[in-house]
Amino acid sequence: MKISPKTAALLTLLATFFWGSNFQATRVAISTVQPWSASAERFLIAVIAIFIYMSFKKLVTYNALKKNIVAFIFLGAIGVAGFNGALFVGLQTSSPVTAALIMATTPISANLLEAIISKKMPQLIRLLGMLVSLFGVSMVISNGEVVTGGTLNFSYGDIIIFVGSLGWSVYTVGTRAMVTDSTPLETTAWTMFFGALLLTAIAFMYEQPFSSLAAATMASHLAGLYMGIAGSVLAYLFWVIGISIRGPGKTSVFFNFVPLFAILVQIMSGTVPGIIQIIGSIITIFGVLLGQGQLSGLLKKQVLV
Repeated sequence: MKISPKTAALLTLLATFFWGSNFQATRVAISTVQPWSASAERFLIAVIAIFIYMSFKKLVTYNALKKNIVAFIFLGAIGVAGFNGALFVGLQTSSPVTAALIMATTPISANLLEAIISKKMPQLIRLLGMLVSLFGVSMVISNGEVVTGGTLNFSYGDIIIFVGSLGWSVYTVGTRAMVTDSTPLETTAWTMFFGALLLTAIAFMYEQPFSSLAAATMASHLAGLYMGIAGSVLAYLFWVIGISIRGPGKTSVFFNFVPLFAILVQIMSGTVPGIIQIIGSIITIFGVLLGQGQLSGLLKKQVLV
């Protein structure tokens, strides 16, 4: 099925919503399950679901795996196990506000990495859009401290989270630069497969997954199921589709919507944001549209009229 760039953009936006909602789902999941075990459960569910779907559609082939096994293992370790593991470990000493701000730098690092690989600098309008959206996200997650002159203290966990954000940048760029003759579905499935294996191994090294999962409540398991299907399979698949059609640079800008959707889920839970969060959200959306070239297209239409 042919997917248009506009449809790919909408799928990318939906992926960021699933990731944004994962924050609330994670709180439910780890309320009665140890963190590494909960993370392993999430991606094992995701792997089982995606391979059942591929088997039903007779899409399971090993050609892509044979050609890209090293890339799949690397990207699974970096973009699945590494990214999620760094976030978990880092949050032990880092604050959620600082962690979200660090993660918001991912589009910039992804675009810079793509520029280095392609030996071509991003367009000025895209860089400007990234900076504007990053500033908007900074306002949202710091409650305006970046404007009032407040300081953010960085801990050892902040460094780990920053390394995790770099890992996600590598995954974003690597799924196109390192993988050949593989559909977005195959890339998603195999990178998740190897990432889930690594997460499971880590869970057995540091926790007791069987006893932890056996003692968990139904709510925790349902949260893990949601994260496995929507927050993992669909989110990663839609993200890879966006990368394959629109490129890593244009796709990575959408990552700034993740904290905004996280706030939206909190609003649905009864927590209403303040004026600073609202203004920051507007700035972020403006920056994303600017970086995508949507505003320049509207301006040209206005000039022609």
